[in-house]
Order: sequence, then C-alpha cells, then structure tokens
Amino acid sequence: MLKRTLFIVLGAFLMAGSTSFASAQDVQPLTAETLWQMQRLGAPSLSPDGSAAVLPVTRYDVEEDKGYTDLWLIPTDGGEARQLTTHEASDSSPVWSPDGQWIAFVSKRGDDEQSQLYVLPTAGGEARRVTEVPTGVSAPKWFPDSKKLAFISRVWPDAENWEAMAERLKEKEESKVTAQQWDNAIIRWWDHWIDDRQAHLYTVTLDGKSVQPVTLGTGFELDRTGAGSDAYDISPNGDEIAFSADSLNDQTDPDFDIFVVPAGGGEARNLTEDNRGQDYSPLYSPDGKWLAFTRQKINGFYADTLRLVLHDRQQGTNRQRTGVQDWDRSASGLVWAPDSQALYGAIDDAGNRRIYRIDVEGGAPAAITGEKTFSSLAVAGDGPVVVALRQSFLEPPTLVRVDAGSGEATQLSHFNDEVLAEVDFGTYESVTYTGANGDEIQMWINYPPGFDKSKPWPLYLLIHGGPHNGIHDSFHWRWNAQVFSGWGYVTAWHNFHGSSGFGQDFADSINPERAEMPYQDTLAAAQLLADKPWIDGDRMAAGGGSYGGYLTSVILGREHPFKTLIAHAAVYNSFTQYAADYGSGKRRHGEFWESPEVYQRNSPHFGAGNFDTPTLVIHGGQDFRVPLNHGIELYQTLQNRDVESRLIYYPDENHWILKPQNSIHWYHSKEEWLTDHVKPEPVATEKPAEEGKKMDGSSDGDS
Repeated sequence: MLKRTLFIVLGAFLMAGSTSFASAQDVQPLTAETLWQMQRLGAPSLSPDGSAAVLPVTRYDVEEDKGYTDLWLIPTDGGEARQLTTHEASDSSPVWSPDGQWIAFVSKRGDDEQSQLYVLPTAGGEARRVTEVPTGVSAPKWFPDSKKLAFISRVWPDAENWEAMAERLKEKEESKVTAQQWDNAIIRWWDHWIDDRQAHLYTVTLDGKSVQPVTLGTGFELDRTGAGSDAYDISPNGDEIAFSADSLNDQTDPDFDIFVVPAGGGEARNLTEDNRGQDYSPLYSPDGKWLAFTRQKINGFYADTLRLVLHDRQQGTNRQRTGVQDWDRSASGLVWAPDSQALYGAIDDAGNRRIYRIDVEGGAPAAITGEKTFSSLAVAGDGPVVVALRQSFLEPPTLVRVDAGSGEATQLSHFNDEVLAEVDFGTYESVTYTGANGDEIQMWINYPPGFDKSKPWPLYLLIHGGPHNGIHDSFHWRWNAQVFSGWGYVTAWHNFHGSSGFGQDFADSINPERAEMPYQDTLAAAQLLADKPWIDGDRMAAGGGSYGGYLTSVILGREHPFKTLIAHAAVYNSFTQYAADYGSGKRRHGEFWESPEVYQRNSPHFGAGNFDTPTLVIHGGQDFRVPLNHGIELYQTLQNRDVESRLIYYPDENHWILKPQNSIHWYHSKEEWLTDHVKPEPVATEKPAEEGKKMDGSSDGDS
C-alpha cells in the first residue's frame, strides 16, 4: 500500500484535473536558461549583535560564460538588502569581526596573482588588502580582539620565507619542463592536480604587517585536499587554536584527530588519541568551557555517523553527546548557541535537512524545523538570532530568519523573486514504498505543471549519486527535477539503500555489495509507478550521475523496464576505478586482488553481454573522481554491441557540468535524447484507469 508522508501543492491547484498556471498567468515551466538567471547565495555571517547578515551572492552572465560574486548586507529584521562590493573580481568567505567594525573576505583583485585577504569597514569606505601571500589565502577567521585573523595557505614547508615560495612558484610557471613528480599518495582531487605543498594555518595582524605560522612547526598538516573553515577554530580568549589533522601522516589510511596548539605556534597536543576513526570540525563554545567536534568510528566509510563529542577543556575529558544508539543521525552543520548551553545543527534527516537543537547537558536532540531543507546556519545575539539558507524543490536557496523556539522561518532575501514569479512550477510529494529486504524506501515525486492524473504520463526516474548522499527536498542546480518535469515527465527520485539520513544501518547496508539492493529498490520504484494509471509503463526512462551513473550502468546489464538510460560520470569498471582521485586509499572490505569476486559481482562491465537499451553517455574531461576512461569504455562497449548510444564529452568540465553554456547544452541534450526515446506529455492509452499493470503483465489493483 502506498503510504503518503507529505504532499505539497502550490496555491489552490489540485493534481486531479488541474490546469496549467500558464493559462492564468504569463508564466512558463522552469528551464535551464531560467536556472542561470537566478542568483545563488553563499553561507551567511552574522554581525555580533545579530542585527545583520553578510553573504556572498553570485550572478551569471551566460554570454560571457562567467559568474560574478559580490557581498550583500541584509538586516535580520526584514529590511532592505544593500550591496557592499561591486568589484569585477569575485568576493567570498565573508566573516564579521567580533567588534562589528570589519568584514573580512577573500578576493583576487588588481595585481593579485592568488586570492588574498581583504577587510571592509562596516561604517563605510573601500575594502583594503591585508595580505600579500604568494601561495594565497582561504578560510579566514577573526581573533576575539578583532585585531588579528587566521587563514589557511598551501605552502612548501621547507621554504625559508614568503620570498622563497614566490620564487618557487615563478620558477614552476616559467619552466619549459611540464613533468610533475610525486612520492606520496595524493596526486589529484576532483579536477586539479595536487603538488607537494602542505595546508597550514597562519595569523596576520589587521594592518597586514605581521604574518606568522601556527601549525607549520607542529609536524602535522591540515587536509591538503581542501581544508576549509571547519578544519580549525580559535578559542574565545584567542590563546589557542584547535585544528583537525592526520596524526599518522598516512595518506592511504589516515587518522584525523583534533589537535590544539598555542595561537602563536608551538607544540600541538592530540585530544583524540582514543579514537582510531576520524575526528573533524573543532568548535569552541563561546564561554570557553567546551571544544565540540564530530567523530566517526569506522575507517574507510565516509558516511559513518558523525557523533557529537564534547571536550571538557578544564577536565581534559571527552564525552560523546550523540551516537547511533540514542540518535541515529549525523551531527553536522553545527554552530554554538551564544549562551553555550546548546548547539544548533543542519541535520540530514529522512529526505530533509532539518535544524536541530542539541542541549549540552543531555536529552534527545530536538527538531526545530520540519519540512524543507536548511543549511549554512549562523547564530548570534540575544534570543538568539538564527539565520539559514532555506530551499525546496520549488525554492532556490533563500536567506531566512528562523525562530529558535517554533522553527517558523521568515524570508529575508528576495534576489530571485521576480524570476520565480514567471515560473510555472509543478507540484511534488514524498511517498514511501517497500524495497529490498522488505525495508521502507522514501521517494520524492515531482509532477509537471498542469499535471492531470486522468492521463498517462512518461516517467523519468533519477538515481542519485554518492551513494551515501540522500536526496533532500532541495533545489538542485545540476539535476533539477522541476526542469525535467517541465519537459512533460513525472520525475521521481528515490532514497535507495545506502542513502544518508535514514540511520547508520541503512547507509551501511550496501557495503560491500554496492549494486544489489539499490538495483532492487530502483526496480520496485519503477513497478510502483508503473502501476499508477497516470504513468505510462511503456514510456519510462532512468538515469543518474556518479554513483547514479554507476547504478544506471548496472541496470543496463540486467532486466529492467526502461526504454532508455542516461549515464553521467558513470563508474563502469570497478577494477579501473583505482585511477580515481581516491584510488590509493585503503578499501574497507578488501582490495580487488583480495576479493576479486566481490568486485566482479558489482562491476557493471561484466553485464555488457546483456546491453541492449539505448543509452546516452556523458563525461567530463577534468573528472578525476570518475576518470574519463569509464565513459569511453561504456560508450565503446555499447557501440561494439550495436546498441543505439551517444557520447557527449565536455573537455573543460569536471565531475559536474558547471559552466553556464555547457550546463544549458547538457539540459537540452538530455531533453532531446529523452524526447527521441520517451515521448513527453500524456498520450492516448488503453491503460485502464481503475488499475495498473505489473511489468510482467499480471494485474495488481493495490495502489
């Protein structure tokens, strides 16, 4: 029996017999072009009193194929937004000084060869550059006296000074030798090659005259693949810095621990030697009593539950505040309440990302919000003032103020209101169904504008990536379900076994057999929908990217009901995936030479003898997460089997299609392929409205 858990309808339009919004207003379904007309919001930073938020806002010029990011100031009482920066360079990572007089940010202006730290006076005036660091800066944070900041830079630890580093960079740039050399495991990440520099913390005075290393002499480096602002924190009195680093200096089997070091540099002390798993995201309480951080216990499982741990700084003890047994969710997106009595978190929770309050002294974490997805929390001032970015399938990320008691959200930003007013959105709902092992599976269904349930519609079933990344009620720029539905398809997105947000056991259930249960869940979702009188079971398509592309390739070699498939950045050969950017990491369930039968069972290329479904293959040339050979191998195999197929190659894109014109091309190419193989919109059918048909031809009236 279909269990309905959530149903959202725009205005007074009902699914049954509703007419298109366009008939009442001059509006059109959401398009790829419209996505690039929208402005995209970054994480906000609150003023110390909570009266205003500053955040980066990015607008795109499609003709120039470029984005521009500026800083905006938005009062939290609902006042008018004010643009703070207008420079042609992009400004990012804003942080408000504790005294409220400055906003620090990162930019690359004028003759800057690398991103530098800038400060802007809140009383008015022009921004000024603080650093001239040849290796660039990222992730700035203020010291409590507002006279000094910390930042991260990737440096050569053996270089004597900044001048030596600048000279080394110049020599590399001017050299005619293009060879690169490594003696360590990490050689590339997502879309760029990684040299032998290390990520370290530095401090700089507000006048820029004194730049000092903090972690350089400790023997430990921050994560060189991309340490951000959550990799370190500064104590409330400014005397100490906590950071996360690999205590083993082992790039194939790391042990990230929480260290503390004097703010002026010195010996680092390990606070988490008791855990062989990974410890991340240190965060000092405002009163200085606690150092919070998150903990994982299973090595080699990136989706292992994040437990909240509180380090008592006076007693020197660690207390696990949350865990799988008492709260089967990951503690993430954490910020302290100003009174140090609780933390707020943006928690991945069963298809949504809800704001939770976690009291220090105990008790069950309490959800503050219910529906929609919230992220990028910031908390300050009395009350306290809580702001976040809110989004849903129908709402792009929008700055809101959230009542910390009731969870009621008040919209603060209006950057996309005019664009959204011209969009004819469909409706969407959350349903659950029975999947593999008899377990309950949650699925989102997006309906086309003007959806009429008395007519049979084609289906486009999306398969999410990860695999341990659950699909939330959120606005996806790269795979937007409302764009697909606007083409005339019912678009479904299921959280199959392995998805995050449904507990530790559910997420870990597909390891090491990564294909079987998600495959069963996908077929069950297709069957559930095929049984509906408003779905045409002869016009169903499926596709996904990354792990979604992998599972699509698995489906391609097995029995399935889909007329066509779309595989983006698909892992096709589990053996050659060793060339991935994480290829040198230890495998939790064994290497391919230790468990070849497991790899063979789960590698899509062993199903090639069954390939007979028209398939669109898409891959980026700069994709180091799933290297290009996978897309080429899959496409060539399809061609050798005389299966209708097409390869779309983006030489300048990575794991995702990020450039405006390429993105628009990607959407239109998919629409063209789907139209050719699964005609959109309702068409005449003899399918009886009172009951559906199973894909094996037997009837089942239980819908």
